[in-house]
Amino acid sequence: MTTRVSRRWRPRSLLQLVLLAFLVVMLPLAVLMLQAGPALSELSRLADVSARQAVEETRRARSLSALALEMERGARQYAVVEQESLLEIYAERIEEYREMLAQQRQLLPDDPDVAALEAQLVELARLPELPLEEFEERLIDFIPFAQHTEAVRRATNRQIDIRIDAIRERAEAVQTQLWLQTAALVSASLVLMLLFTWLIIRPVRQLERRVLSIGSGGQSHAVRPIQGPAELVQLDERLDWLSSRLEELEAEKQQFLRHMSHELKTPLASVREGSALLADGVAGELSPHQREILELIDASGGELQRLIEQLLDYNLLQHNRQMQTERLDVATVAKEVLAKHRLALDNKGMRVDCFDGPLEWQADRAATTSILDNLISNAIAYGEDAGELVVRARRCHDRLTIEVANSGAPIADEDRPRLFEAFYQGRARRKGPLKGSGIGLSVAADCARLQHGSLELVDDPYYAVCFRLTLPRVLVAGQLAHDHLALVGETSTHARNR
Repeated sequence: MTTRVSRRWRPRSLLQLVLLAFLVVMLPLAVLMLQAGPALSELSRLADVSARQAVEETRRARSLSALALEMERGARQYAVVEQESLLEIYAERIEEYREMLAQQRQLLPDDPDVAALEAQLVELARLPELPLEEFEERLIDFIPFAQHTEAVRRATNRQIDIRIDAIRERAEAVQTQLWLQTAALVSASLVLMLLFTWLIIRPVRQLERRVLSIGSGGQSHAVRPIQGPAELVQLDERLDWLSSRLEELEAEKQQFLRHMSHELKTPLASVREGSALLADGVAGELSPHQREILELIDASGGELQRLIEQLLDYNLLQHNRQMQTERLDVATVAKEVLAKHRLALDNKGMRVDCFDGPLEWQADRAATTSILDNLISNAIAYGEDAGELVVRARRCHDRLTIEVANSGAPIADEDRPRLFEAFYQGRARRKGPLKGSGIGLSVAADCARLQHGSLELVDDPYYAVCFRLTLPRVLVAGQLAHDHLALVGETSTHARNR
């Protein structure tokens, strides 16, 4: 059931949210296009009108110059040949010039040259009425008339340049406005895009954290409900159900392991106690064959007890047991573990070579003991009869390295990638009456990680199988000065010199 608070603001589905994000992000860009369209159309219209007017006005100014020249030529020809037809042509050119000048005055309303031309045009229109002698004397008036006509042409060009500059300034202003609008609206689109990206990514990341929390076994108390599309909210509810279901299964597993350990260890203790009483001769003297069978029963009972303890250790490590470090002698711990397996080593006829101490280190005693116990037990189970078992260690500045190696058949390449997986058993067969559980190396690797170290299978030039445990230095209060003095002049300790 989705929450009422989340329903107030979010779309009902992820598809709606994506579509809404697309529309809202595109809205500023659409506004930009709508605003840019009229501005560009206006600029285009101004440029077109200005170009047409410039061409027309330039042509008119040139036509005025050409008419002024024709008028002067016609008047001078009349003064020479005295043909009446030349005066008619002269009058037509005067009328054409007057019409064009009137149009030019609209472009240059306050230009003094235009006013001067209008006044001179009146005088020049009267020339055909004058006697020939006075007509010839007035031909000199065409010189200032041509000068004023040329001045009008230059003024027309200047006016066209001014108009072009105004259009250019208008274009620059529109361009600046468009750039500002583009920057503002594109920035708004980016902000909206980031906002909707956050709205989509935030619930996904919350779900990811929930999944990681469930996968790591962490308990998430008072988890805030996810606010987002309905699909993600429903997925969060499914994760809540999955988390509660996993907690129920984990509780059932814990209860099963507790009951199993009790049900198995109680009769096992009775069996081992009975075998110990028989070995002590309480029920009478035993024959050598009976004692051999009794030793086999006791050894099998010890192996079964070790498997049960491995299973319980594995379960404990899966629940994030905290590391409890103390300063211990690693050599003493290794020899205690070897002493525990002395009977199995003697039965197998293996030669043991262990490094000598003292070799002090800050570590978790139980975890380190478990690692060595599993590695030595593994070497006994899979090593060759009458072979060699070597435990060596060296300390180098901030790291302690412990290696457990044995002779025998090497581990197959196909088994190496999954060697530390829980309950995985490789192709090699365990030697002995009991089959292994497949969690010994997994427990050892977990104990190494508990101490922020590592356990790995390495190649050794002398032994077929070699496991290397690396533990980093863990300093506690009061240990720094002591460790510094202990490291001065220290050399690596090796169990075997070859």
